[in-house]
Formats: sequence, C-alpha cells, structure tokens
Amino acid sequence: MLIAQKKRKENISEYLLYMWQVEDLIRANHFNPEEIRRNVVDRYDQPAEVKEQIAQWYEEIADMMRQEGVMEHGHIQLNKNVIITLTDLHLRLLKSPKEMIYGSMYYKTLPYIVQLRAKSGGEEVPELETCFTAIYGYLMLKMQGKEVSAETLEAIKQISAFLALLAEKYKDDMDGKLEEEA
Repeated sequence: MLIAQKKRKENISEYLLYMWQVEDLIRANHFNPEEIRRNVVDRYDQPAEVKEQIAQWYEEIADMMRQEGVMEHGHIQLNKNVIITLTDLHLRLLKSPKEMIYGSMYYKTLPYIVQLRAKSGGEEVPELETCFTAIYGYLMLKMQGKEVSAETLEAIKQISAFLALLAEKYKDDMDGKLEEEA
C-alpha cells in the first residue's frame, strides 16, 4: 500500500510492475489473510496501525482478484486500467509532432515487441502489456538466479528505456506539463 502509493506518484511503470508482484504474492500465499500477514505484512517496519492498514489493503486486492476471476493468472481491472491509460497516452504521443524522440524510441522498440508477441502464441495482448510482461518475466528470472541470453538482455534494455520514457511522459501529463499538438 505504502510502496504502491509512492510508486504511482513517481513512476507509473514501476507501480504497475509492483502491483503485478502484489497479485503474485497474494497467489503465493493462497489468498489466506494469515499467510499474507505473516509472510508479507509483518516484514514492514511500520507501527501496528499502519500494518493493519497494509493488511486490509492486501485483503481488498485479494477480494478484487476473487471477484474478477484472476485467482490463478491475469490481472485485476485496476491494473488493466493502467495499461489502457498508458496506451491512450502512447497513441497521443505517437500522433504529436512535438514527440519525435518518443516516436523514435517506440520504433526502435517495436521489433522486440513484434518478436515477443510472436513467441506468445498469438494471444491478442496490447503492445504495452507485452512490454510489461517482458520486464516482469525478466525480473522473475533474475530473482530466481536464472541465466538470461545476451539477446534477451538487449531487448529488456530497450524495452526498459522505452517504458521509462513513457512513465516520464505520463508524469508530465499528470502534472499538466505535457505539450501536445496534433
């Protein structure tokens, strides 16, 4: 909850990846409030009342996951909405003549997106979700200590730079600092 609030304000890309991790933590703890409290919430260095708020937040996310049928895989609508919002911004940026650097970064990233989508088995997933899935998968492999090919590292580096730029543009947009012309 505390980390999510901070990340949402500072970097929307990190926020989304964090929220995907929260979904996986809830799954790993079998949607069990006691397990979540013991394995996740109790590790926070916070006063008891803050830990209680954090536990409640995890339970609310778990409830959303149950209600939305994403207990085994997938993402809650709250997280899907972030992808939708970022996709809308992405499309606006691509249309804007003032955003040539953004467009260039996207077209430099596009071959990796196409390659990843081809490997995904034809599942119809938005381009940005493909990018986030790649980064999240890479982070999971790193956490497990698994080797990653040089080709994959190159793709991750490019996708990360692209998502970082998009996050920066999102923050500018939220702060009213984004200048667009169609």
